[in-house]
Amino acid sequence: MSLLVVGLSHRTTPVGVLERAALTGEARPRLLHASAASATVAEAALLSTCNRIELYADVDKFHAGVAELSGLLAEHSGVSLEELTAHLYVHYEDRAVHHLFSVACGLDSMVVGEGQILGQIRDALSLAQEEHTAARGLNELFQQALRVGKRAHSETGIDKAGQSLVTFGLEQVAAAIGPVAGKRVLVVGAGSMSSLAAATLDRAGVADLAIANRTPERAERLAAGLGARTVPFDKVAEAMADADLVVSCTGAAGLVIGAEQVRAAVRARSALDGAGPLALLDLAMPRDVDAEVHAVPGAHLVDIESLAEAAADRDGAVDVDAVRGIVAHEVEAFGAAQRAARITPTVVALRTMASDVVLSELERLDGRLPDLDPRSRAEIAQTVRRVVDKLLHAPTVRVKQLAGEPGGANYAEALRELFDLDPSAVEAVSGAPKQATGARAAGVQVAAARGDIR
Repeated sequence: MSLLVVGLSHRTTPVGVLERAALTGEARPRLLHASAASATVAEAALLSTCNRIELYADVDKFHAGVAELSGLLAEHSGVSLEELTAHLYVHYEDRAVHHLFSVACGLDSMVVGEGQILGQIRDALSLAQEEHTAARGLNELFQQALRVGKRAHSETGIDKAGQSLVTFGLEQVAAAIGPVAGKRVLVVGAGSMSSLAAATLDRAGVADLAIANRTPERAERLAAGLGARTVPFDKVAEAMADADLVVSCTGAAGLVIGAEQVRAAVRARSALDGAGPLALLDLAMPRDVDAEVHAVPGAHLVDIESLAEAAADRDGAVDVDAVRGIVAHEVEAFGAAQRAARITPTVVALRTMASDVVLSELERLDGRLPDLDPRSRAEIAQTVRRVVDKLLHAPTVRVKQLAGEPGGANYAEALRELFDLDPSAVEAVSGAPKQATGARAAGVQVAAARGDIR
């Protein structure tokens, strides 16, 4: 597998660009299918969260793969390729594996050490499996990334300082309106992020928790598990007047809460005795709450952009160096295993050829000595096979060991040349059909042209 990652995240991209590039609804499977259908791509997976969009692909050519994937990201996100190019990053082979493992450990998160990314990686793999764009290569890679992430959290203290984006957001809200305990809260949305927010708020001891969602059944299921109540989605504007805090994360393509709705809620709250500012926590990408709310008197908005600014000022999470060590070790082990696996079809093809030679020679023996008794023939056959096995044992064991080292693919090629192995026989053992080459032209060679290969 030649792994290529093309993506953008909060580390390289302004939130405004990330917001416009965010993929919602059917855009994700469409992008996956378009990627997998490319002549240069064998497998594809998409990791799309509130602060990153990354395409992972098994490609047969680096430059063609970069051009193809960057062009597809632009096409399906609706942001021009020229604009995306300034923010895209590219990782290839071991650096791509290193990047995914780092992401899984929370090292590349807005809130370093957060564990929610593991669920998002699992969802990315599930989507690729459901859409049949991931095969053995990406399955093994993403499964190993999940194992590495779990190991980092179990063996280090990376998550002691690292919070989820939800808890970090609530921390920023509390700095403005005080602790959420005893507050009245409205959660808009019932997906994974909204569910995490609702559960976190419930544990924090809020006085009243209401859930609103476009699909009432999902809101009812979430509310039932928390002892909360539900609010019709078309009554969100009115319900905000009764809330101290509104948390929104719906995955909608457009705004859910407008500035005028917030102004109306603030005016209604002003008639209540002791009502403080109306706080809003927008965890959606693209945003649910109009950015103009930042300027509404009596309202305090915390969104992804303000969270990114706050995260940049935070001290690093504990045990980052230890996690980096785990990532480096796991990347090396994964690469060695992958390189060793690449030589297996060649070794199997060699042993198959040897077995065919033995069988052919035994058939010739039968023709030359037709009167040979069965017992003698069996002894001869066993001796010949034993001799062949002993001759092949040391070189095949050694070549598997050497294959795990950098440049190990050269040993497989040497075996094929020395023993004149039929390439089709090796491909038949690997079971990986070769895709046609060539790629659709894209406007630029993103990071390759900039020398930005990380």
